[in-house]
Amino acid sequence: MSRVLVVDDEAAIRKVVHDALAKAGHHVETAVDGEEAQALFASGEFDLVITDLNMPRVNGLELVRRIRTESPVPILVLTVRQEEREKVRLLDAGADDYVTKPFGTAELVARARALLRRTEGRSDAVPVSRWGDIEVDRDTRTVRRRGQPVHLTPTEFSLLNVLLSKPGAVWTHKQLLSAVWGSVSGISNDTLRVHMGSLRRKLEDDPNRPRWIRTEPWVGYRLSPEE
Repeated sequence: MSRVLVVDDEAAIRKVVHDALAKAGHHVETAVDGEEAQALFASGEFDLVITDLNMPRVNGLELVRRIRTESPVPILVLTVRQEEREKVRLLDAGADDYVTKPFGTAELVARARALLRRTEGRSDAVPVSRWGDIEVDRDTRTVRRRGQPVHLTPTEFSLLNVLLSKPGAVWTHKQLLSAVWGSVSGISNDTLRVHMGSLRRKLEDDPNRPRWIRTEPWVGYRLSPEE
């Protein structure tokens, strides 16, 4: 049974999310803001954190930053904001995914299930891959660039792992969504694009003119380590 921490200052939303996740078989604990959530998080191990963005005292963005300094636990953010720059800030801070309010409980549970599935500790036990100034160990899920560690969220590492499984091959949007999220239902190409943009900013010298992670217009992406 997975332990999930749900953080939202609105009691009605806390109850809806709590009940939906509990019905799906998860053990759920709740907090009213980021400060209470941080105290709860420090008191026990959680497998997933779901947090609202706009909250008093410690907001969702700051909570994501604080948790990410001490744990790689997957984080799903609930937000009413539509602007891409806000989504990029969340991903850069360490969030793994986001759901825009209003949301359906079926979508929320599916997103939570996908995040939990991607962090079940699977290991491919393959040699370290190196190209350019990048080094990736798919067994220990670590990445280094120019000898320095690079923090990738679980979602970003999953994307890189899929691309690295077939270097040079083109992966369509649908293939990537299915391989990383486990389904294409409810996940848009915009979500994929935002995560890929975040990955490029961490690995490329010029994210706007990527050398390694190439876009195939209207099709998808490919990793080109030999170029």
